[in-house]
Amino acid sequence: MSIKKNKTLIFCLFLVLHLSCGTMKKQAYKEVVVNNNCAIVTGHPEATKIGAEVLRKGGNAIDASLATQLALAVCFPRAGNIGGGGFMIYREKSGNNYTLDFREKAPIQSSKNMYLNKSKEVIDSLSTYGHLSIAVPGTIDGIFEAHTQFGSLTINEIFNPAIQLAENGFCINEKQAELFNYYKNNFKKYNPNNNYLVKETNWNAGDTLIQKDLANTLRTIRDYGRDSFYNGLLTEKIINELGEKSILVKEDFETYQSVWREPIKCTINNYNIISMPPPSSGGVAICQLLEMANYYNFDIQKHNNVMYIHALSEMEKLVYADRAKYLGDTDFVQVPISDLLKKEYNYARFNSINFDSIYSSNNVEHGEFVLPPESEETTHFSIIDNEGNAVSVTTTLNTNFGSKVFVNNLGFLLNNEMDDFSSKPGSPNTYGLIGSEANAIEPQKRMLSSMSPTIVEKNNKLFLVLGSPGGSTIITSIFQTIMNIMVFNMDVQSAVDKPRFHHQWLPNHIFIEKNGFPQSTIDSLKSIGHRIKERSNIGHVNAILMNKKIKTGADKRGDNSGLELYVPIN
Repeated sequence: MSIKKNKTLIFCLFLVLHLSCGTMKKQAYKEVVVNNNCAIVTGHPEATKIGAEVLRKGGNAIDASLATQLALAVCFPRAGNIGGGGFMIYREKSGNNYTLDFREKAPIQSSKNMYLNKSKEVIDSLSTYGHLSIAVPGTIDGIFEAHTQFGSLTINEIFNPAIQLAENGFCINEKQAELFNYYKNNFKKYNPNNNYLVKETNWNAGDTLIQKDLANTLRTIRDYGRDSFYNGLLTEKIINELGEKSILVKEDFETYQSVWREPIKCTINNYNIISMPPPSSGGVAICQLLEMANYYNFDIQKHNNVMYIHALSEMEKLVYADRAKYLGDTDFVQVPISDLLKKEYNYARFNSINFDSIYSSNNVEHGEFVLPPESEETTHFSIIDNEGNAVSVTTTLNTNFGSKVFVNNLGFLLNNEMDDFSSKPGSPNTYGLIGSEANAIEPQKRMLSSMSPTIVEKNNKLFLVLGSPGGSTIITSIFQTIMNIMVFNMDVQSAVDKPRFHHQWLPNHIFIEKNGFPQSTIDSLKSIGHRIKERSNIGHVNAILMNKKIKTGADKRGDNSGLELYVPIN
């Protein structure tokens, strides 16, 4: 197929995306182009389109990732953001790997017991709603840091598509309309003088969301750089807007820096797993799970049967117990990463599992080492460019629309990431996750996260790029997707679409997707002692598989969209 014909196909896709709001219909937003050599998959079709345009323009994977991230801040405001943070993994075509931590940080005036009452009990909702739940945002610094190190296009070329999207607007879908309406009272409560995302009448699918204030904010950042957000006009506006209800001060912004860290790596047979180190818990947990699973003899004909679910759930209990005890920000606490990843340790953990009955969570403890003294609304995208560079990025505000606090006249939301700390060791956060002193609140500390952008090599060659939103379920969603591909040889779309289940040690339940499993399977799990709780979607995995041809897996659970395309190599 000629390049000219390829371009025609891509143009047809974009024409579909530009249908008027009044005629908007749900689309697959996926066009497969023969002889493709790059791909992108994101949580929203508008972001996919913008990332693809950057790739077609000659931008590399980093350029496309930054433009995509800014686009998600416009078209996916419940999770995409400039007021939050996240993690990036970048694999160069040469095989070099880099991880960028642009996770939020606790304010300088924060303290260990700031969410406790006089009786030392956690004050409900204080860490999840409103001004005290806000941590120092890292997204903008992360964008400029990644661009400085690896970008090829200009900042203008990266920012302009998102600016135009905010300026001109886009059609909201049914889910977005539902959420805008559902959170209307929260928006009014925490922003009495701001009508961003608020209408007196209800939002409806097909309405156009125009964000002039956000467009202007992005122009300011584009024209005046990173410091406009961290040490300039925007900083002053943010601090003044938050006022005395917040503990954020100018110094919080002035001292913020994203950090390049060493990735977590493990090898399972001929697969190399590359994932995020702490303060992400994902890399350690995924490697532990895959190591334990490698000792189990899976019957490839019995995917998601009773014994499969039982075995993986018991492994997940053990890993989440370790997570609760040991993981935190390595700039503040010593995390026994090498011990947690040792094959001998995980083999011993695997051998502690009773495969005939459940391992009561009350009896599950973290492993023991000699130590020296010392989120569910997220979005993920994966990109491979035409030269074989790959990027995996997960970014978040934490829960839907973060703190629910807007910055007046700037057009964006701020995060509620302070809830990802352990407000009180042993007490659960929004996602039911238990934490310890390792994740206690300290000034300028990064909170523990489940975000787990991941890249997999097969025989030392790029094979799989993936990640997911989903709070505490991110880790198990990625783990099960990798298992679907590595063990059960599924194509990437099937791998991300298969029903999922989740166990996180406490509470002692297997969470399963509603209508995803036969009643006979549920009954059998109950008969061996498991407590089952049905829930809505578990994760929204966005993956790219590079196996002869590049294929995207855009999770059917959301508005995710993938595009495989051909871009000539310059």
